[in-house]
Amino acid sequence: MTAKIEVVRPGIFATVQDLGRPGLAAIGVGRSGAADRGSLRLANRLVGNPEQNAALEVVLGGLVLRFSAPATVAVTGAPCTITAGGRAVGPHAPIHLRAGEDLVLGTASQGLRCYVAVRGGVDVPAVLGARATDTLGKLGPPALSAGMTLPVGTRVLDHPGVDLAPRASLPEEPVLRVSPGPRLAWFTSDALSTLVSSGFVATSDVDRVGVRLSGPALSRAREGELPPEAAVPGALQIPPSGQPILFLADHPVTGGYPVIAVVDETDLDLAAQIRPGQRVRFRPA
Repeated sequence: MTAKIEVVRPGIFATVQDLGRPGLAAIGVGRSGAADRGSLRLANRLVGNPEQNAALEVVLGGLVLRFSAPATVAVTGAPCTITAGGRAVGPHAPIHLRAGEDLVLGTASQGLRCYVAVRGGVDVPAVLGARATDTLGKLGPPALSAGMTLPVGTRVLDHPGVDLAPRASLPEEPVLRVSPGPRLAWFTSDALSTLVSSGFVATSDVDRVGVRLSGPALSRAREGELPPEAAVPGALQIPPSGQPILFLADHPVTGGYPVIAVVDETDLDLAAQIRPGQRVRFRPA
């Protein structure tokens, strides 16, 4: 019998994610997948899964899962309290549960997204080669809801032979490295220097598509809008308001606002942990 995970409580918002659907932008399908890909990979490695196995991405914790069979899980990403069968356990380490026990995540104390991997992976049906939930493209499984059951797969590797993978704390004020974007000429000569010398604050408009930021307006040198052109994760689009929009995992594959800069790919995991009200800075790559 296939092992099952029952979603007792989904928290604020939780989805199934893997490493996404790369290479399909030409047909209008974004990559999607885990917003913090490093945390997903680590969670999978800790339970002896291939890195591409599907796991759960949980906004601000609050998730409660019940397991129908013994299971090994790991929790990474935003730090939160964790109990397994009522026992206090830690993040970034394998956690063993007996059949019928609950895994409970408290509210994240920093960051935005927690990741929960189970040995064998979350075995929902694949759509276009991935099990990721794309919230913009409406692909993949629905967001988690109370009473939902998720099958556990069988794709595993050897156990990693480690009991802890220490990670640095998330910074209170993340600093993201940027390179000049393809439409820098659309902005005044001081716009890029303003971007990398000022602080910005994440508004309440934060989701898997992106983060709207509030700060000094980045002035344009040209009026009008672009025809739609290709967009990438980390792009900093500037609408007429002059306030940046930072694209994340479920961003549209094209956009019409000019891109002043692009966040370095190695900093996108940090960008995915920005929570509303948090201050963010940029610096040249």
